[in-house]
Amino acid sequence: MGGLATSLALAKQGFKQIDVYESSSNLGFVGAGIQLAPNMARILDRLGVWKDIEAEAVDLKETSIRRSCCPKTCQWEHQLTGNIEGSTNEQLAHVDLNYIRETYHYPHMVGHRSNLANSIYEGCKKEKAINFFFATAIDSVISYGPTPSFKAIPRKGGEPYTVDCDVLLAADGVKSVVRDQLLKQTGVDAKIVDTGQAAYRIMLRRDEMEHDPELLKLIDSEAVTRWIGPKRHIIAYPVSNKNIYNLSTVQPDVNFAAAPSATYTTQGSKKEMMKVFDDFDPMITRMLDLVKDGEVCEWKLRVHEPLPFWTHEQTALIGDACHPTLPHMAQGAAQAIEDGAVLGVVLSKLPEATPEAIKKVLKVYEGVRMDRAYQLVELAAASGRSLHLGDGAAKEERDRQFAALKEKKGGAVPDKWADADVQKQTYGEDVMKTANERFDELYAKA
Repeated sequence: MGGLATSLALAKQGFKQIDVYESSSNLGFVGAGIQLAPNMARILDRLGVWKDIEAEAVDLKETSIRRSCCPKTCQWEHQLTGNIEGSTNEQLAHVDLNYIRETYHYPHMVGHRSNLANSIYEGCKKEKAINFFFATAIDSVISYGPTPSFKAIPRKGGEPYTVDCDVLLAADGVKSVVRDQLLKQTGVDAKIVDTGQAAYRIMLRRDEMEHDPELLKLIDSEAVTRWIGPKRHIIAYPVSNKNIYNLSTVQPDVNFAAAPSATYTTQGSKKEMMKVFDDFDPMITRMLDLVKDGEVCEWKLRVHEPLPFWTHEQTALIGDACHPTLPHMAQGAAQAIEDGAVLGVVLSKLPEATPEAIKKVLKVYEGVRMDRAYQLVELAAASGRSLHLGDGAAKEERDRQFAALKEKKGGAVPDKWADADVQKQTYGEDVMKTANERFDELYAKA
């Protein structure tokens, strides 16, 4: 997502040759649902691709945060008081999202990841400056500057060859080859962080749900629902004009615990998935039971330690290559798209086409983006810790805060995604405007 957005942003700024190297043989987009926040929509609209994305997305009007443990579990959790306060599907908090569009001039929508990526790709294909080289992997970086170069390997046969460029922008994901080699060369040790969590991502079709009145009500809604329980939660919402219901879970990692560090996905077991959530609301277990055997896929949730820099010489990292995040703020793709938009702005303001000027401009990009991205990474981690609390004083305080939100008393919101102050921080900043306003200041310091 970051690579496509960056390419399109540069083309819109008038750059004449933008070469994109992709290891896959094509961009046959797959994936699950994705949240389309206002800070993302603002940029995609400027890049000319938002209308197609918006046409298939669902405009969120509300979010409901619910406790989802069955009475027997809650009796166990509250045996000291004898109060079964955690009855099945109890609503802990409700947030009206109607104000989002008016406040930030764009809605908070949800859509299908493939539609988002394909729309940006179609925008790229309209730009003569953008050239795609598919089925081509980066084997190694030869130089990070002043003329960056790397060894490209055609995956369908052919001899490796060297690519030279003026600027090398690495959007090669959480397993970034460019990042790993750069850190090794500069002596920086930024370890992969094992979160101890994994995720199932599930897409249910309308025809699979419409026989059940409770499930039909969910897919017909314009709402995000989050069901939370000890060490686990599920977030769900309709996408694709309400023809698909998307569920994303987070639970303790079991299947990946002994796997190699390079492994991020595995074939999951429906039986094990059902067992993980067997104490959740019966409506949820009915939804999970609709998943076909053999179609369960589980993702390992890994991040890496914050990096001390994102740029080196005439090379810069983008998206998950430099700021992978947990999904609890729904900002992973949005932050990669912000990276691309800012790179488009700052490189367009390049005072002269020299390696030294390029190096300084990339430092401006880092100065605009790094603190903001890492703040959101930490907010996502904090939100996950809060949502997964077991019994105890911390959970009681969390539920007190949810109750205050439900009663419109204000105060901190444990689910940071639903916190109005955090929404203002996340959705309210126009990073392209920030890049323009801060360019001279940051360029002078670079």
